Amino acid sequence: MGSRSQRAGRVSWLAVLGWSGLGVLVVGAFLAALGALNQSLYGAPAFVERYLHAVADDEITIAATTPGVALDAAALEELGLPADVSTAMLRSGVVKAGPEDITITDDVAHENGSHSVTANYRLEAAIVSTTFEVQPIAPLYGVLNRWEFATSPLAVVDVTAAHNPFFTVGSLTLDTRARKTGDELAAFTQTAPYLAIAPAVYEFDYDDTLLTAQPVDLAVEPSTRAGVTVDAQATPAFVERVQAQLDQFLDQCATQPTLFPTDCPFGMEIDERVVEDPAWSISAYPVVTLIPGETAFEMPPTAGVAHISVELQSLFDGDYFTLEEDQTFTVSLDARIRADGSISVQLK
Repeated sequence: MGSRSQRAGRVSWLAVLGWSGLGVLVVGAFLAALGALNQSLYGAPAFVERYLHAVADDEITIAATTPGVALDAAALEELGLPADVSTAMLRSGVVKAGPEDITITDDVAHENGSHSVTANYRLEAAIVSTTFEVQPIAPLYGVLNRWEFATSPLAVVDVTAAHNPFFTVGSLTLDTRARKTGDELAAFTQTAPYLAIAPAVYEFDYDDTLLTAQPVDLAVEPSTRAGVTVDAQATPAFVERVQAQLDQFLDQCATQPTLFPTDCPFGMEIDERVVEDPAWSISAYPVVTLIPGETAFEMPPTAGVAHISVELQSLFDGDYFTLEEDQTFTVSLDARIRADGSISVQLK
């Protein structure tokens, strides 16, 4: 009896040791798995890589809400940006090309827990290397690493909309006057800053019935500020409409039965006696060309030809005769597009 009791006691003790050892193994395996997750899926390099892939996949909402991407009021002030700077470009369908062939090439851990993560990638034809500074934040479930960018990777794009306040980037058309007031609204050329996801390539242009701007590509790298000019020019339709207004104006001038039609670019001084009202006609209309000026589209001084037919009596010998004569004149003008799409033409 005593011998069996001793054996039972020894078995129980061995069982305790066995279960304890198993528990240690399980805890060790868990900690090892946790460490592996924190080094891989929840590591600083993976954090940076996920951000870059979100940009590449045009998942801009995910990229923009990545910790450390958004700029607070202090950061905006430090960058010299207004608190209400436009975030309109922070959406899908705007980026022309994101980073490709993404590779993490270096990860340097610092004593304060932050990391310097270097990524290589391709932006269209350019090979780019960027080092991102990331720092730890409160862990997920208290055990899984979480990170944020110490410096936001957002870029600032200063868009100059020359000769037209509107521009198109990707699928989005924006008005550079959106956050302006007062006299700023009247400027012929407008400039406005926009926050933009980076790294990325953006295509800027504009095209409508009256104005067109050739596409311009802009590659922006993280945490940089870049500028682009969208240079709007008059379309043939714009020129045709100004030509029609000018021709109509000159035709109205030609209906005035006087040697000097009022507010018109032509007229004739005659020393003989005018017997009948003169008759004007336009032999050649000035051909409209429009180039951007300081405050409007301008037509430089351009020649036209008016014809006068008038019955005269010579003061020398009293003879009657008809004067038929062409007179060259020049016209210059300013043309502006009103808010309703109509065109204002002002002769100089």
